[in-house]
Amino acid sequence: MRALATQKQQVRQLLKSIETGDPAPVGSINPQKYIQHNVGAADGLAGFGALMAQLPKGSARVNTVRVFQDHDLVFSHTDYNFFGTKIGFDIFRFEGGKIVEHWDNLQEKPTAPNPSGHSMTDGPTEAADLDKTEPNKKLVARFVDDILVNGRMQKLAGYYDGDRYIQHNPQIADGLSGLGKALEAMAKAGVWMKYDRVHKTLGEGNFVLTVSEGQFGGKHVSFYDLFRVEHGRIAEHWDTIEEIPPRTQWKNQNGKFGF
Repeated sequence: MRALATQKQQVRQLLKSIETGDPAPVGSINPQKYIQHNVGAADGLAGFGALMAQLPKGSARVNTVRVFQDHDLVFSHTDYNFFGTKIGFDIFRFEGGKIVEHWDNLQEKPTAPNPSGHSMTDGPTEAADLDKTEPNKKLVARFVDDILVNGRMQKLAGYYDGDRYIQHNPQIADGLSGLGKALEAMAKAGVWMKYDRVHKTLGEGNFVLTVSEGQFGGKHVSFYDLFRVEHGRIAEHWDTIEEIPPRTQWKNQNGKFGF
């Protein structure tokens, strides 16, 4: 008898079905209860189907680079060509063995590497230090609260191992020096970034994802930040930033967050 797919495998297969058109993986979704937090899609399984129907046949490409799991929540990091090239994080909640809820955050894919030559998705893909999940989540939660929400920049160096820090944000170079230069350049250009609230922190081993809400360049946005932790310090960072449209433009009323 064929073994049942793990929840991580089900997520990979569901995302890949956007490319292949295979209807079988959609069976992982509970048709009676599918809560959609992508505000550009209607709620429920019908909303998912309507979105897929808008795709020109054969146009989609899906390369899921990383998949992790924190209890009933599976989170993935994917390189999409899906109504245009994008990098996205998706979160799926399982209940009774079926997917019942979905969140995501998508950013346009840059045409060139960042100043240090990294893409938005390259780097390690497998979780390690599975026994350190909770301490790593607490470390990242403290970092986000100290630095990104409250701006306690005097604590910044304590979270990193000097310039041994790999950055995948399209605009920022590696190391604390790269981060400092980027923040200085944004300030000079009058582009301010402010994290107002952290909605969720998820982790598996040395990978931790935070979901936050705030402001960037005068726009209301959702920040998804993925961190890799090494020896109790932040060693690597990936992210996506997505503008949240006005409520009048939403196709469902579940909101972008609602964890």
